[in-house]
Amino acid sequence: MKFTKMQGLGNDYIYFNCMEKEIGHPEELSIQLSQYHFGIGADGIVLILPSEIADFRMRMFNADGSEGKMCGNASRCIGKYVYERGLTDKTELTLETLSGVKQLQLQVQDKKVTSVSVNMGEPKVRDVNATLIIDGVEYQYTDVSVGNPHCVIFSHNIDEMDLETPGRKIEVNEKFPERTNVEFVELINRNFIKMRVWERGSGETMACGTGACASVVAAVENGFCDQDVTVLLKGGPLHISYGKDLIMTGPAAFVFDGEINEEDFS
Repeated sequence: MKFTKMQGLGNDYIYFNCMEKEIGHPEELSIQLSQYHFGIGADGIVLILPSEIADFRMRMFNADGSEGKMCGNASRCIGKYVYERGLTDKTELTLETLSGVKQLQLQVQDKKVTSVSVNMGEPKVRDVNATLIIDGVEYQYTDVSVGNPHCVIFSHNIDEMDLETPGRKIEVNEKFPERTNVEFVELINRNFIKMRVWERGSGETMACGTGACASVVAAVENGFCDQDVTVLLKGGPLHISYGKDLIMTGPAAFVFDGEINEEDFS
């Protein structure tokens, strides 16, 4: 089984080209391959598949084997993969996900994809001023869906905070029956924020594209930011524009190609 490891701002996944044949048992495979000491090491696996309604289809599985509906960083990586590996010559693509069909715009220079913009669709703000209590601490949050659920918490000095303790408990809190991604956001100015993320099913990651989008939506809806915002994640910056459309723009990169013996992970 041939694979390609890619990363978007350090949010790394193992990609399988399934245009001719889909791999079996992706849930179990994601658990095994995502382990850094016993597998390849990643935040999960991504399958690139044919689609009847779009140019390509994506399935994404977290490190714990759960299937995600949407991944912003993975969608950018797929754009780079399909163009540079010769699966398409289009620079405007459609990508089918479990949260709908997304539109990708590839920025290309010398036949290399330098960045990808993704139209994330219409976000859903469920609650701007919700609260929950974890270990006696009250958290005020904005409940946002960007094809997947996000709990956005505005805070201070996020670089110094212990993210795992509240993140792990908020993810599985009873207020989120499908579990949730958790973003802690520090406001720098009206066009710049910092964010750390606890991803549902994977723990803290270097970056989360949908989380960056959800954080900007929450910041705009709360009146904290303007419509064009740079989000600084642990893996680097993403640009988010939240106006008529919700557009995420950022890089994608190849890490390495490899091959595994399917029998070793069956």
